[in-house]
Amino acid sequence: MPTTNREKLIETITNPEKTWDIIVVGGGATGLGTALDAASRGYKTLLLEQADFAKGTSSRSTKLVHGGVRYLAQGDIGLVREALYERGLLIKNAAHVVKNESFIIPNYEWWKGAYYTIGLTLYDLLAGKLSFGRSKHISKKETIGRLPGIQQKGLYGGVVYHDGQFDDSRLAINLAQTCLEQGATVLNYFKVTDLLKENGKISGIVAQDMEAGTVYQLKCKALINATGIFVDDLLQKDEPHKKPLVRPSQGIHIVVDSSFMPGSDAIMIPKTDDGRVLFVVPWHGKLLIGTTDTPLDELSLEPRALEAEIGFVMRNISKYLSRPPERKDVLSIFAGLRPLAAPQDGSGGTKEISRRHKILVSVSGLITITGGKWTTYRRMAEDTVDKAIETANLDPHKCITDNLPIHGNKKDVDRINYLYVYGSDYEALLDLVYENPEWAEKLHPHMDYIKAEVIWAARHEMARTVEDVLARRVRALFLDVKTAIEMAPAVARLMAQELNKDEQWVAQQVAEFDELAKGYLLSF
Repeated sequence: MPTTNREKLIETITNPEKTWDIIVVGGGATGLGTALDAASRGYKTLLLEQADFAKGTSSRSTKLVHGGVRYLAQGDIGLVREALYERGLLIKNAAHVVKNESFIIPNYEWWKGAYYTIGLTLYDLLAGKLSFGRSKHISKKETIGRLPGIQQKGLYGGVVYHDGQFDDSRLAINLAQTCLEQGATVLNYFKVTDLLKENGKISGIVAQDMEAGTVYQLKCKALINATGIFVDDLLQKDEPHKKPLVRPSQGIHIVVDSSFMPGSDAIMIPKTDDGRVLFVVPWHGKLLIGTTDTPLDELSLEPRALEAEIGFVMRNISKYLSRPPERKDVLSIFAGLRPLAAPQDGSGGTKEISRRHKILVSVSGLITITGGKWTTYRRMAEDTVDKAIETANLDPHKCITDNLPIHGNKKDVDRINYLYVYGSDYEALLDLVYENPEWAEKLHPHMDYIKAEVIWAARHEMARTVEDVLARRVRALFLDVKTAIEMAPAVARLMAQELNKDEQWVAQQVAEFDELAKGYLLSF
């Protein structure tokens, strides 16, 4: 396993004369995918992320690897076909974190069963040999049997179809590890503060280590702006007064106990009262309900759910569950911003803005990738590196990521054991218990997570803060906020021991996590 030690990784960037083939700014799905594509083709690659990997949009998705049934309804068959192909590659290359999930569309109008069955048969056909399973109509009795919490009044039956489900930030961490295995350098908590130019062309960047405060000047042949919702920040540094490229849209999710809809099937509600799609998805023993689509003007690394969005989700889900969750039942609520490509004519709501990705090359040679979604991250990366080769006149090498296993990839994982998310690292993680038997203990009686996972996160997954561990290495913050807050002191002490931090660091980390976690609590 290549080093994830921060000091050793920083050593690779200290030579001011070194010129990287490609520097990627942004450590979300798109940036990590791009760095992996570049490194696996043999290019000297560096990725810098201002916060933690997947801190923003990439850890706040609906946890679906999907073609996009609603894009099919909009007639965007090309986008759906591409996404279904990528879905098939993901379940092959990251089998430990991506799985086949069955979704049921409950029908409360007699004709809808045939309507959705026909539409989803086309969905299956577009997937071709990478199909996850055939769609079919099921009776009212079977629908109730498979969805025990469903509202039975007026129910005619259901339509079952298959899509992918995954753990987004776990996949992001595995992508970062795969980048390292392919020879790239990836660093979190490294902020790009300025661009370097020679004769009007990008020649490198200025970056600051957010932990040590050290500033570095780094040379490169190609610079890729993969900063998601923040792409305009870097574009402004390149061309002040440039028109914004991204129009952020907020989506929220609420998390409740699985008792509201026991079973392994998910629900897809194709049309809510304002025409959006709503999902109810089993995830890590809880139920994830979302999402919304709210245009926003403000950008934030920690967006907050708006009252109108909370009301929308609660109101709509109450029509489909026999025992609808109330505000007091919400274990966690989180918001994420989608980096949708802004319409250039200034029109349209976010539902109409395309989810297709766009690549732009500035006069300076800065390459910006925006739009897209988790499912198509690999294809976005391939297109972006192809553009970098062309823009910087690099020696061309073919993309190989379609057949490149992602770190941890392991088929037939035992999903009864929650440690399945570590895939092929499972045994090595458990070996930590032999190093210190105390690390076999649970972090909290209400959750399965053990102390060894904190050590593993700090030692092998580049976790630097309590938030990194509780939000993105294990998913406690997204599953049960109050429990996560109670876990924070133990996590801080374990991390301090591993990272050689003092008591002041522990106290500060716990205080910062407590403050952050309050934003995931639903006020009454």
